[in-house]
Amino acid sequence: MDISVVIPSYNREGPLVRALNSVTNQTSQVNEIIVIDDGSSDNTADIIRQRFPDVKLIRQTNRGVSAARNSGIKLAEAEWIALLDSDDEWLPEKIDTIRRAQKNNLHDILFHSDEIWIRNGTRVNQMNKHAKYGGEIFQHCLPLCVISPSAAVIHRSVFEQTGLFNENLPACEDYDLWLRLCHRFEVFYIDRPLIKKYGGHEDQLSRKYWGMDRFRIRALHELMTLPTLQQKQKQQTVNMLLKKLRILIKGAQKHNNHEILDEFLPLLDIYENISC
Repeated sequence: MDISVVIPSYNREGPLVRALNSVTNQTSQVNEIIVIDDGSSDNTADIIRQRFPDVKLIRQTNRGVSAARNSGIKLAEAEWIALLDSDDEWLPEKIDTIRRAQKNNLHDILFHSDEIWIRNGTRVNQMNKHAKYGGEIFQHCLPLCVISPSAAVIHRSVFEQTGLFNENLPACEDYDLWLRLCHRFEVFYIDRPLIKKYGGHEDQLSRKYWGMDRFRIRALHELMTLPTLQQKQKQQTVNMLLKKLRILIKGAQKHNNHEILDEFLPLLDIYENISC
């Protein structure tokens, strides 16, 4: 199981060192490490050259996390792509555990695991809505993202069939990809933590953008256009769209947010008519 690691980073020289150390300290080494420096103005490039000379460093103008990940995926040479966000870290046996699981489950094309959450330096428990699953998990993917990019190891053929990350979504780009993937394929879940996810810092996308369901609704709306979506999945998607649209529009009406109303009220009309 040859694995390329793709790590996008923007002005995160400190956490990036931690992330890279977690890769190089694996009990089973990966075949390739790619860091995409997405237009950083800090010392990211110098630190990588000095401390991680074997890392393939790709520098590009700032285009966002989706474009950075896509650049790395396109350049990756291995059959499998492991994603790692620059503010997260892997536990030492992650890659070995994934490789052993893949040997016994040769038909699976995405492996992911449980995770440890750290918020502002303190370990916190996940809520039930963030529970992870394996198998046919499309319905679990509809409310919110249930696969962490940093936990995912994906066969490169998946991207050829479902496409790469949507560069038009400034957030929830992982939610969008998992929907496109999980309505067609089963996934393999390892029920033990293999990564640490760190939160609470200012540059998290979930803190940068308000109203994250805006982006989930756009992803669901695009999903409805796919010819591979089965009839039952279409109905499940419409039901989730209506739920999210009604909540978003109610809030927009309360706050007189005409920009949101102009974009999403027509979608509400469309999907209410479909559900009738």
